[in-house]
Amino acid sequence: MSKIKLFSGGEIPVEMHRVYTVQNIRLIPVKDRLHALDEAGNCSYNLKSEDVFIDMLTDSGCNAMSDRQSAAFHEADFAYAGGASYYRLAAKIKELFGKEYFLPVHQGRACEHMLARSFVKPGDIVPTNFHFCTILTQVRLAGGTVVEMLQDKGVTTLGEDGFKGDYDLEKLKKLLDETPAEKIPFLRIEAGTNLIGGQPISMDNINAVSKLARAHGVRVLLDMSLAMDNIHFIRVRDEKRKNMTVREITRELADAADIIYFSGRKLGFARGGGICMNSRSDFLKVRGNVTTYEGFPTFGGVSSAELEIMRVGLDDTMDPDVISQGPDFIEYMVDEFKKRGVPVVTPAGGLGCHLDADRFCAHLGREDFRGAALAAAIYIVSGARGMERGLSSELPEDSIAPFELVRLAVPRRVYTLSHIMYVIDRVTWLYQHRELIGALRWEDESIPEHSFIDFLRPVGDWQEKLAEEYMKTGLE
Repeated sequence: MSKIKLFSGGEIPVEMHRVYTVQNIRLIPVKDRLHALDEAGNCSYNLKSEDVFIDMLTDSGCNAMSDRQSAAFHEADFAYAGGASYYRLAAKIKELFGKEYFLPVHQGRACEHMLARSFVKPGDIVPTNFHFCTILTQVRLAGGTVVEMLQDKGVTTLGEDGFKGDYDLEKLKKLLDETPAEKIPFLRIEAGTNLIGGQPISMDNINAVSKLARAHGVRVLLDMSLAMDNIHFIRVRDEKRKNMTVREITRELADAADIIYFSGRKLGFARGGGICMNSRSDFLKVRGNVTTYEGFPTFGGVSSAELEIMRVGLDDTMDPDVISQGPDFIEYMVDEFKKRGVPVVTPAGGLGCHLDADRFCAHLGREDFRGAALAAAIYIVSGARGMERGLSSELPEDSIAPFELVRLAVPRRVYTLSHIMYVIDRVTWLYQHRELIGALRWEDESIPEHSFIDFLRPVGDWQEKLAEEYMKTGLE
């Protein structure tokens, strides 16, 4: 159990762990935050970590390790080829996912690079419930096209449907019926849909998608990077699976896929990634590319110590208290923001609490970079770093979701409830003074294709005015 009912009423999420190792953080003054933001080009990615008080940019590679993981670091076999660390991790993969073959790579986007290079040809089509920017790019570089098939319920920030990441099965069936199987190298399922607010996909929908794909002779590719969150939501929102263990749900999820890939920076609390499968011919095809682009197949560009950490981390994720900690904190944030009238994506998803920048900054136009402006404003008034998901992250035509978000990620076992409450308080103040948030523009408009790390500049002096108004509160 990770929620405690209070005698005074209500309930709070409680950390089901003790903290033994700590790292100091600091809250720099507002004037210094303005300077740091200017140096970073109003892009939260470019902020220096030492200038960030509470880092909610991502949970990728930022989750705290358990004591067992720290101990596993010292069990590593650093042999270049055939190291014992690889075989121990491969055995754990087979135990949990039921996959015979395993290839480590340096992170999740490397998995996507290897898979696209191995299977996608010019003119191919890759169906997915919703894209992520890295897999979209890799498929396009290989000459293919990604086709999104999300149900309509997923393209709104409102509503309380517990599984907004579900495929539209009718659209999928129509595509599979009309497209030769050789033109579909694989069908992709994202279990935990990142860009629509970390919304999960239901197990029934996954099984139905898998059945359709296999009936048409199409590989099923499962992105399990956000599987911890998705498995948690299946356990608490799916009546048919409420009595199943985490291991049982994990195995049902894995059995629906022919190939699994994941970022170990999310799943497993380690710095690395992996590709798992049962087909030997597919394994040999991908292995050749891993050897060329990542490293020898028994380490794949990952430290042997990280392979050991990932092995123990995957075991840790079978603990319901571990997989629930992030979602419970996120749910607490979402519920508190809703009480205060702050617009958020509902229901609470995984990865982080997602603020609806379109409603939060409705006084700005979409071309004003609402998400990036809101993320910058949050940093000014709190020192907390969130992530914009919208106009400066990717071209609008690349996404069927008609909204801009700011994600306040919640790395597991890193921050306490007091940190979460502080961010809620400062964002609430900002929402009450939201008219002070102004527009941003690209620093260099001559660049034809912008990156999410390119510089943006404020239109006018709204950031200084926001800082002045905040300073009047006497909150720091």
